[in-house]
Amino acid sequence: MRMRPTLSWTPAEDLPPGTTDVGPVVEMLGAGGVLVLSGAGISTESGIPDYRGEGGSLSRHTPMTYQEFTARHAARRRYWARSHLGWRTFGRARPNAGHRAVAAFERHGLLTGVITQNVDGLHQAAGSGRTVELHGSLDRVVCLSCGTLGPRGELARRLEEANPGFAPVAAGLNPDGDADLTDEQVGDFRVLPCTVCGGVLKPDVVFFGEPVPPERVERCRAAVREAASLLVLGSSLTVMSGLRFVRQAAEAGKPVVIVNRDATRGDRHAVTRVALPLGPALTSVAERLGISAGVS
Repeated sequence: MRMRPTLSWTPAEDLPPGTTDVGPVVEMLGAGGVLVLSGAGISTESGIPDYRGEGGSLSRHTPMTYQEFTARHAARRRYWARSHLGWRTFGRARPNAGHRAVAAFERHGLLTGVITQNVDGLHQAAGSGRTVELHGSLDRVVCLSCGTLGPRGELARRLEEANPGFAPVAAGLNPDGDADLTDEQVGDFRVLPCTVCGGVLKPDVVFFGEPVPPERVERCRAAVREAASLLVLGSSLTVMSGLRFVRQAAEAGKPVVIVNRDATRGDRHAVTRVALPLGPALTSVAERLGISAGVS
């Protein structure tokens, strides 16, 4: 499966309206067997912006594609300079009320698992144990030549040493951990090779235009088959890699409920869309279910 570089989507006028009633979410979770599919919207309250919501980063930023990253050293320099700066903030992000509520639902046996489109690791940090990172994780680095995986923290240390004094002021941060810098701010930032074979290093995340590993896709498909219902949290579902699981659930006759303030590409496949911020909405759901979703 390939992540299509689809950056925008225009809602059709005939999409069903959203609601502010969390009742459908309470009912779904109360029945158990729920699979969660989460997107960037669940992490905005942790200080990580989303792509397409109000003030989303796509208004000022075009994500790096796999083809551009692998083809040009200048593109890799620009990416790693921006990502290295962004990691200083991104790596300090902490789970918010939405992540903690999802982890609480799992602890109480209401979830079969979580598929996340996010690369921030915040579901796991909140305590979710059955999480599939559909698009990988920024806290790992992979060599495109020998396949060696390594911790992002170690690469960050090496980059600090190779680029002393690198501390430009970024215009903003993006959901992929990429800070907004000009070419002048990137300057002659030094990119480092793999310590094992000298190959090109890349964060262990799926770039736009890059295929999601087939075994990961099948794991997600199996999770949809095994679940009784699908709860989508904070995703516009613009990218097909997430939308296809919504379609799979709907085609199998399994109810889909979406919690997202704006219309999504999956609304026509859902029972309803709850148009509320994730943190307050899921906290309210937890309270109605008698579940404590406090700090983990």
